[in-house]
Amino acid sequence: MDQDRLYFLALHFVPGVGDYLVKQLISYCGSATEVFKTPKGKLLKIPGIGEVTATAIINGKTVAHAEKEFCKAEKEETRILFFTDKGYPSRLKSIEDAPSLLYVKGNVNLHHPKTVGIIGTRQATAYGKENVEKLVADLAIHQVVIISGLAYGIDIHAHKQALKHQLPTLAVMGSGMDIIYPAAHKDTVKKMFEAEGGLITENHFGTKPDAHHFPARNRIIAGMCDALIVVEAAVKGGALITAEIANSYNKDVFAIPGNTQQTYSEGCNKLIKTNRAHLLTSIKDLEYIMNWSPESAGKEKTPSLRLDDFTSEEQKLLAILKEKNAPVLVDELAWKSGLAQGTLASLLLTLEMKNAVQVLPGKMFRLASK
Repeated sequence: MDQDRLYFLALHFVPGVGDYLVKQLISYCGSATEVFKTPKGKLLKIPGIGEVTATAIINGKTVAHAEKEFCKAEKEETRILFFTDKGYPSRLKSIEDAPSLLYVKGNVNLHHPKTVGIIGTRQATAYGKENVEKLVADLAIHQVVIISGLAYGIDIHAHKQALKHQLPTLAVMGSGMDIIYPAAHKDTVKKMFEAEGGLITENHFGTKPDAHHFPARNRIIAGMCDALIVVEAAVKGGALITAEIANSYNKDVFAIPGNTQQTYSEGCNKLIKTNRAHLLTSIKDLEYIMNWSPESAGKEKTPSLRLDDFTSEEQKLLAILKEKNAPVLVDELAWKSGLAQGTLASLLLTLEMKNAVQVLPGKMFRLASK
C-alpha cells in the first residue's frame, strides 16, 4: 500500500480535520506522510491546528483506521480518489470547497465532456416526470452523463430515464458507499453500474444518510455538472440550495417554469424571476446557452484547441479558461492573467473571432465547444 495515500486517508479520520485543514496541513508540511512526522510544536504553528488536533496527529491512531478503510474499499470494489490524484474530477478541482477525497464505484467517466445535473422535489408530479422524460430523451443525442442525487421523485426518475436512453448516470450520495439510500433504489443502482454509470460520495464507509450530509452532497452535484436543471422545486429545499451553489460556481442553471398555483413550481418560477436560472422550455434553450450544436453532437466531444496557433498572451488566457473548465468573469481573467483591461478586451475579441472562446451574459467567458 502506498504510504502517502495511507497517511492522506488517515488525515481524514483525525477529529476536527475537514477538507480545508487537510489541504492546509499538506501545504505546510509538503505531503501527508510528512504531516505525521512533523513535531507537535510545529503543527501547533499551522493556522487552524490546536492542541487536540495536533495530539491526535502525533499519536497516529488514525493510520490503523485508514488501513481498514482501504481494505473495505477493495472489498466493495470502490476507488478512493484524493484531491491530488490525476483521476480526481477536474470540474470539482476548480471549486474552492472541493472535497479532499472521493469514494467512487462503477466505471463512470468522471471527466466526461458533457455533464447535466437534473434535480427536483421528492414529491414529483406527473408534470415534473413528463418534463424529465422529454429532457433526457432530447439530451440523448449529446451523449451526456446525467447526474442526480438518487432521492425519491425527480432524482430517481432522471436516473431511470438515463438508463432507458442508454446514457451513463452518476448518483451523488449523502451516505457511505456501503449504505444505499433510499434502499428501495438498490436495483436501479445495479443497472447504473451495468450501463457505465456509478456512485460517488465523500463520506466514509458506514456513514449514515443523516440530514446534515445532504447540503454537502449538493455541492458535489453542482460542481460536477456543466448545466444544472431544476425541474420541480418548492421555494425551500435541497433543489434550491443546489441551484444557489451552482450559481456561486458560475455554472449554467436552468429551471422549467410551472403553474403559478402549484407548490412545486414556486421554486423554479422564483429562480427564473430573479434571474438565477435560465428559462428552459425545450432542449433548444439549453443548446443555445451551452453552445451545444445538435449537428455536431457525438462527433467532437472536447475542445481541441492547439495553443501553438495563438500568441503567448492568447495562450495564457486559454490556459486559464481550460484550467477553470467553467465560465470565468472578465475581472477574474484580468487578475489571473495580469493583463490590462484594454489589452484583455482586445485579446478576448480576437479569441472570439477565432471561435476559441464563447462570450456569456454578465461579462463571462469560457472555451468554445467544437
